[in-house]
Amino acid sequence: MTPARPPRHPERLVFLGTPATSVVPLRALLDAGHDVVLVVSRPDARRGRGGRPSPSPVKQAALDAGLPVTASVDDALEVGADLGVVVAFGQIIKPHVLERLPMVNLHFSLLPRWRGAAPVERAILAGDERTGVDLMAVEEGLDTGPIYDRAEVDIGPDETADELRARLAELGARLLVDNLARGLGEPVPQQGEPTYAHKITPEELRIDWSAPAEVIHRVVRVGGAWTTHDGTRLKVWRTSRTPAGRDALEVPTGDGPLWLVEVQPEGRRRMPAAAWANGVRGDPVAGLGR
Repeated sequence: MTPARPPRHPERLVFLGTPATSVVPLRALLDAGHDVVLVVSRPDARRGRGGRPSPSPVKQAALDAGLPVTASVDDALEVGADLGVVVAFGQIIKPHVLERLPMVNLHFSLLPRWRGAAPVERAILAGDERTGVDLMAVEEGLDTGPIYDRAEVDIGPDETADELRARLAELGARLLVDNLARGLGEPVPQQGEPTYAHKITPEELRIDWSAPAEVIHRVVRVGGAWTTHDGTRLKVWRTSRTPAGRDALEVPTGDGPLWLVEVQPEGRRRMPAAAWANGVRGDPVAGLGR
């Protein structure tokens, strides 16, 4: 299967995306005056505690902007579009679509490193010092397409996945708009050994207190980190490698101290770690991981 080649200056766009991260490039396209003739987003899903189906952030943003929205990728073939723009859509684009409608994708890594679903999280877990955004052609393979352009950034030592993702979304939006303005050139094949960013599992987010402090800190920065405390679940929202004031709690790790800054006991709200520790019977540190 040979994907269709995009025109240098596409006029009519279809946008495919789902999470809040994707809203930033969608709005950038609209602000730049591009004609987005259709938005494709995942079907409504149950979100939050209410349990009622609600639209994805991209669908809601499209409806607010008065754009037509569908959950069927095949509908993109029926609107006379010149190009599809994909940003965290969360679904494989089938070959028969790519044969008829060329597509570009904003991918939040420096390909071929971290192809796949969780490139931001994997970069943090691996201790990468740099990452970026690639504007790439969409092929049938998983993030295998050639690169039109890229932008690189340093990863902050305490930067969370959410913070980094938001930064990359802004960077990617500018990259996309700038390339469409000057015209898509000839993409360059990816160079190097691929690595794959598989989805993060809950077990990967369980804190091993015998691991080095830096490794634990990375797990917390990814988001969703958890441990147990005397048999109950404790979410860990924020840690620090250095002393972090009176609200923090120093805990030992495999190679030195780490400071708990913000935690969430089971069934309760998020709170400073010191406030949680004050309400624990006995030694709060001794119960961690049990």
